[in-house]
Amino acid sequence: MHREFLMGNEAIALGALAAGVNVAAGYPGTPSTEILETVAKRNPGDVKVEWSVNEKAGMEVAAGAAISGARTLVTMKQVGLNVAADPLMSLEYIGVKGGMVVVVADDPGPISSQTEQDTRTFGMFSKVPVFDPSSVHEAYEMIQEAFEFSERYGTPVFFRPTTRIDHGYESIDVKDPGEYKKNDPEGFVKDSSRWVIFPRLSVKNHALIEKRNQELSLVFSGYRRNEILAGAGNYADCRRGIATQGINFSYAMDAMGADHPKIFRVATPFPFPEQKALEFLEGLDEVLCVEELDPVIERALTFVCGKYHLPVKIRGKMTGDVKPSGENSVDSVRESIASFLGTAESAGVAGSPEHESDVCPKLPVRPPVLCAGCPHRASFYAVKMAMEGVKKTLFAGDIGCYTLGNAAPLDMTDTCLCMGAGINMAQGVVRVDPEVKAFAFVGDSTFFASGITGVINAFYNQDSMTLVILDNSTTAMTGHQPHPGTGRTLMGDVVEAVRIDEVLRGIGLTTVETMDPLDLKTCIPEIRRIADEPGVKAIIFKSPCIVRFKPKSGKSKVDPDKCIGCKKCIRELGCPALVLDGDKAFIDPSQCTGCTLCEQICPVGAIAGGGRNE
Repeated sequence: MHREFLMGNEAIALGALAAGVNVAAGYPGTPSTEILETVAKRNPGDVKVEWSVNEKAGMEVAAGAAISGARTLVTMKQVGLNVAADPLMSLEYIGVKGGMVVVVADDPGPISSQTEQDTRTFGMFSKVPVFDPSSVHEAYEMIQEAFEFSERYGTPVFFRPTTRIDHGYESIDVKDPGEYKKNDPEGFVKDSSRWVIFPRLSVKNHALIEKRNQELSLVFSGYRRNEILAGAGNYADCRRGIATQGINFSYAMDAMGADHPKIFRVATPFPFPEQKALEFLEGLDEVLCVEELDPVIERALTFVCGKYHLPVKIRGKMTGDVKPSGENSVDSVRESIASFLGTAESAGVAGSPEHESDVCPKLPVRPPVLCAGCPHRASFYAVKMAMEGVKKTLFAGDIGCYTLGNAAPLDMTDTCLCMGAGINMAQGVVRVDPEVKAFAFVGDSTFFASGITGVINAFYNQDSMTLVILDNSTTAMTGHQPHPGTGRTLMGDVVEAVRIDEVLRGIGLTTVETMDPLDLKTCIPEIRRIADEPGVKAIIFKSPCIVRFKPKSGKSKVDPDKCIGCKKCIRELGCPALVLDGDKAFIDPSQCTGCTLCEQICPVGAIAGGGRNE
């Protein structure tokens, strides 16, 4: 054993390695990304690790390895679980042979996601057991236990950290590589009565799943991480209790300190530890449930009280005592607990600010923007200029850095739903109004993840739209992971890159043009021409991500004697390097990358000095 200061995602990865994981797969998505990256980085040499093209593929790779006896890990964020749901739902019915842990990082807030969906609820829906860690240290230990439960009961299990666990840090004791469990997979053994899902098998296994989950409810009632803390201090004999989970347990303890009522920390929300809950409820009149995001514990305790006719009032999100959505914090939890305990007793809630001066000022709002020099800004601007004056246009967006094209002054994202959806949404809009000039923007990584089927659908159904691939040669938004178009894998292997233009031509598209978006003079007329063509056609804007591929060019500068203060560069581009100095434009040299976009649009030639070295 040795001690390390680790991010939660790193701790989860090291826990999986300590558990003897053989195969790890997934798709990058904040807040889960660093888990698989750490598995690859700290790989003892015998673990197969991959970035899959999407979460569904990752789930299926892990499933195939798990039915061969391997211990497998698959990682994603909560919206990625929607993509992986199809194989997961069926996999639960056939089960696994080796331990299989599905890490789904939930994102209360949401801080970097489309939704605030709660994987604990998905666990109940899919009948898959759920583990819910409350600290970085517990995440390291619990994921090892999750593998053991999975293997023992022949089922995939969910491991559900949230952003504050994933990205929190703690100094913890971890095993040395020589202490890692060694798992030698048996390999796949043919047995069509077990591994081929048919209705007859599903009926039989559904009954077994229900029986198993009833057993797990009892087993989890004895699981040491489903913990009851007796009341302490002024609350030793209090007839009120608090039920909580995950990071909210830490929030509650921070808010109350050593002076607290009876507390029930739920580490396995499904199957719910019913007998442990009965032990907690004994002697209580009221319980406050503090959790993120759905009222999972609140509903479970309400059910238990009804089933056993207990006169305990369960309060929480459904009763308005805890906010129904959004991320909790120490302050919001403190406020909910103080209100629950009552005015006289709230003095025992630690850390309540006594004076207005003790309250920290609100942080300024800094909305995300495209980086200075980002080629996506040039791509959006070129299409915008090409379509200027066209009455009916649609700019369908997608998930990635380029979603920021929706912000002023570009205002080039009319729709954004989920990964890959922009292509078919554009198709649907054109079906209703064929006069619309529709553009569907999608990044290179997203194209491989979920865009190809959309293009095939539009081409097959003979719709008219312009597909715009924003190819910056990386998966930029989640930390610059490789994808099939980059020619390398997560394990560092150099492979044949999948060419987007050849994929599109293979589908049947005849117009597939590759352009440099930072060459506006060439791009704008070409975009006009292509947009007027019938059918599905494609523009590939190819220019590397400015963060990953730093240019060695000079920086653009404004000549104040030439600048007329028209503000066109600032007003139309929204580049963070462009600011006003008095009534003249000024370029912040610490941010400028010399992309020359502002130079190309200045009406009086007052900006010069940039230039990219190819």
